[in-house]
Amino acid sequence: MDRAVDAVTLGAAGGDLSLWSLFIEADIVVKLVMLGLLGASVWVWAVVFEKWTSLRRVNREADGFEDRFWSGGSLDELYEHEGTKPVHPMAAVFGSAMGEWRRSVRVAGADMSRSGARDRVDRAIGVTVQREMDRLERWMIFLASVGATAPFIGLFGTVWGIMHSFSAIAALHNTNLAVVAPGIAEALFATAIGLVAAIPAVLAYNKISNDLGRFASRLEGFGAEFSAILSRQSEERA
Repeated sequence: MDRAVDAVTLGAAGGDLSLWSLFIEADIVVKLVMLGLLGASVWVWAVVFEKWTSLRRVNREADGFEDRFWSGGSLDELYEHEGTKPVHPMAAVFGSAMGEWRRSVRVAGADMSRSGARDRVDRAIGVTVQREMDRLERWMIFLASVGATAPFIGLFGTVWGIMHSFSAIAALHNTNLAVVAPGIAEALFATAIGLVAAIPAVLAYNKISNDLGRFASRLEGFGAEFSAILSRQSEERA
């Protein structure tokens, strides 16, 4: 109680409502809320930057791979160069499908329709797409969590700060605006920081989720086309 009274008294005397002053003079619980939200905000921007660079890289790599795939060159050579040790998602999808097809050919020969190789190739493609997307979607749950909870965490800091401010005001028996304003401003600052953390997280989550969905569709489309090519080749061999 004495600390809350001192904080309100100092705020009233100094009249300093700068952001730094609001943080320094806040209650310890409100300070911890502010620091946690600021840390979450920094981490949100780090995740956004990592996702942005990752999506640009994998789309660029996919563009180059598709150019090589559709250039008319040997699929066996492409598999040896990029499919055995893939370094990006589309090469991984190609490598898993091609590897499964080669194993099926060795076991069942050209008659893949009877061996169920098409189903195994499709399953290999599906598993690989899911695995690669799981890697790309890492930390997305963090963005969603910050976007959903940061405003409420900030509101908790605000409620706590206002509660202590009112306790101090009651102890001073003074409801003058000069006394009330600093404590209320310190408390509301926590909500502002919560919004600063939440709004970019929500916007980034929606944008990145949309980009990830498009890339997943791109991988699935490539996998379906490649599976059809392998099936056609097996029919020609038969």
